Amino acid sequence: MNKSDQPEGIAFPVQYKPSLCIVSHNAYGAISGSVDGHIGGVEWQTSLTARWLAAKGYTVSITTWDEGGAMEETVDGVRIIKLCRQDAGVRGLRFFYPRWTSLNRTLRRANADLYYQNCAEEVTGQVALWCRSHKRKFIYSVASEPDVDRRLPEVKTFRERVLYRYGLRHADRIIVQTESQRNRLKSGFGLDSMVIPMPCPGPSEAEYRPPEPPVNGRPRVLWVGRICEQKRPDRLVELARKCPELRFDLVGPANPGPYSQNAVRLAAAVPNIKVHGPVARSQIPDIYKRAACLICTSDVEGFPNTFLEAWSHGLPVVSTFDPDGLIAGRHLGVFACDVEGLLEGCRDLLTSPDRWRQVSENARRYYVENHAVEVVLPRFERAFLDVVGCSIARSVP
Repeated sequence: MNKSDQPEGIAFPVQYKPSLCIVSHNAYGAISGSVDGHIGGVEWQTSLTARWLAAKGYTVSITTWDEGGAMEETVDGVRIIKLCRQDAGVRGLRFFYPRWTSLNRTLRRANADLYYQNCAEEVTGQVALWCRSHKRKFIYSVASEPDVDRRLPEVKTFRERVLYRYGLRHADRIIVQTESQRNRLKSGFGLDSMVIPMPCPGPSEAEYRPPEPPVNGRPRVLWVGRICEQKRPDRLVELARKCPELRFDLVGPANPGPYSQNAVRLAAAVPNIKVHGPVARSQIPDIYKRAACLICTSDVEGFPNTFLEAWSHGLPVVSTFDPDGLIAGRHLGVFACDVEGLLEGCRDLLTSPDRWRQVSENARRYYVENHAVEVVLPRFERAFLDVVGCSIARSVP
């Protein structure tokens, strides 16, 4: 790092680059390129951050479940340090051994200046405890609206809630994605945070070709995500039945359990829904390019990575979830409260070429200004340097 590149007010040693460990148990598929296992927006974003920082010369490691292969690997300059297998150990005891013990082992092997973790879970507290006892810095990043709900509806057990609250209270910095999350964290937990939008790779200005509004044939409506109850794919099934003039693409892996399996079965039975299942990352851009709009049927989200991907391609979003009121306020698509609203929104948008074209332009502009990698990741870098630099600077003569 050149002296001129250092954040103002932080006295780093010349050429010093602090090391970072990202704790992301489910990120092996995203960082390694595998399509197996759980891969969501959080995993794509953390792997993107890890690669970007490694390319800038930082020492970066990421801890993941053991999903086979060597216990340590290096991908694109990022050191992957594996915990135990997710199903290892005896039920009732595996929380302590081997899960917690292997987590402590990987944190010690990473030997980083700063540890970063995303998502509300017991791991938040476990990492905070380790960092506190080993005098390392810890940043926690909010992934979804339930993470800042004081009731913690998605954190199921008393043990998990205790550890998560401990991690929140003892993080050196908390990063949120929206003003809504910042306000709820303050009112519900009494904690301050900083807003940094999530990064998303997309077509560069040289690569980008503005899409054309749907004027002929049957427009394609795209649904992308994990098929699970929180994301309400049943609404897509109901919508498709009411809109035979549209074609729907259902893309993503199904969670285990009866709800998800039943949702896939019902979707496959509707003639105008094509169920794709999990799709390789390299194929995702082409799927967006074939669509006329992205649809989101979730009750709650954080800031869906699918929105950013769609907007990077100039694709409008029709959604039952609207982070910070952006879809409605910035005219990036249509916000709806229920299936009838989704139906009306799709039909109005897809039968109005001029309106569709304006929303498409708004979407691409918003992405470029707020979520492009070269805009967002330097802000994360400055936050990391600020948290670590405050302690390092005191030891510099």
